[in-house]
Amino acid sequence: MSKNSGRIWPYAIGASIVLVFGACVATIVITSKMPVEKSDTYMMGYHEADASVNEIIEARIAFDKKYKIEYKTDSLSLESSEIKYKITDTDGNAVDNATLKVVVTRPNNHKHDQELVNPSVSEGVYSFAPIKLPEAGRWDIMAKVDIGENQRFYNLKADTRAKEAFEY
Repeated sequence: MSKNSGRIWPYAIGASIVLVFGACVATIVITSKMPVEKSDTYMMGYHEADASVNEIIEARIAFDKKYKIEYKTDSLSLESSEIKYKITDTDGNAVDNATLKVVVTRPNNHKHDQELVNPSVSEGVYSFAPIKLPEAGRWDIMAKVDIGENQRFYNLKADTRAKEAFEY
């Protein structure tokens, strides 16, 4: 055995500690530079939504006992997307006195948010003016519907490359 073989282990342990510490620092630096967007599933911050989730669920159940909402948009496109909803009561009668607030947004990115207001209403169908979408891909369409004391959030995932939209 050579005389130097016993001296390499302290250096290897020291180098390992420095490498692990460096990896931890690099992880913290890289993640602190990443954009973090707050959740806005219910058009509010996630802390507020978490604190009032029971009320949101109860409001949805009460709304669904009296009314039905349907997403009627044919499909999203980059050039002209007309967002439409149909609201009826449980007997199938059109409801024309609802208040709708709609936000079209990219998942986890609020740079291209579009808030839709003042829909035209005809026989329970609420139609918003056509919008242009700046990018192809997946979009979240979040609606808040108020009818008197009843309220419901109706959130959809849609894509400019597909015709279907899915509630979440």
